[in-house]
Amino acid sequence: MKITINTIKFDADKKLILFVQNKVKKLAKFYDDILGSEVFLKLENTQNIDNKIVEIKIEIPGGSLFSRKQSKTFEESADLAVDALRLQLIKHKEKVRGL
Repeated sequence: MKITINTIKFDADKKLILFVQNKVKKLAKFYDDILGSEVFLKLENTQNIDNKIVEIKIEIPGGSLFSRKQSKTFEESADLAVDALRLQLIKHKEKVRGL
């Protein structure tokens, strides 16, 4: 699976990029036909503490799945976004199988 990571309004360090890549790669356990994924790491300019946004779009045959989560750290946002996508993938897989 090809993973593209884009950062907006900041430069991510290698540790964060590897963390996000490893999280997204784990989604392949739940659905074999993932074609690719695109991740956006955004730093929002607000006074709010929860200003780290992670958006993940996964391409699958017949469409795509999307998750956007915001929290205090990019790691927490990535965890939440991947968990949401995991549930979407499981639901999609059940729908495709007709369960």
